[in-house]
Order: sequence, then structure tokens, then C-alpha cells
Amino acid sequence: MANGKNGQPKEQMVTIKLPKTRELKDDVFVSINNRNWLIQRGVAVEVPACVAEVLKNSEDMAEEALRFDQKVQKPTEK
Repeated sequence: MANGKNGQPKEQMVTIKLPKTRELKDDVFVSINNRNWLIQRGVAVEVPACVAEVLKNSEDMAEEALRFDQKVQKPTEK
């Protein structure tokens, strides 16, 4: 891996594009170890892999919360 500023290894960068819908139109703020990103929806952007991982984990947990909520909302079958 090539070195960047101050001899530190360069971070792996990935391209992501967050969907933009009627409900999801606001930019997304991500903060990791006192480093901050404001990611615009509907635009392909290059971010460090750690940012993409945080966004993926957030999406996975939102889906899990929805599944749990749907399970709790179902009437008990006898």
C-alpha cells in the first residue's frame, strides 16, 4: 500500500451512491474517530472504506429493527 501524508498508509477508497427518494432526500452525516463526512444523496462519491462500512452497518440494523417491529406488531396466533 502506498504511503500518503506523514508516511501514513493511504486509505482504501470506495465509490458509493446513496439513494435519493421522496422520503430519503437529506444528506447523510458520518463521523468516525473525529473525522466527518457529509454525503450527498443521489451522487456517486468516493469515501474511505470505513465510511461505506458504517453506512452498510446502519442499513443492516435499520432492516433488523423493521423486522423486529413487524414481528412484535403481529397478533399472537393461537
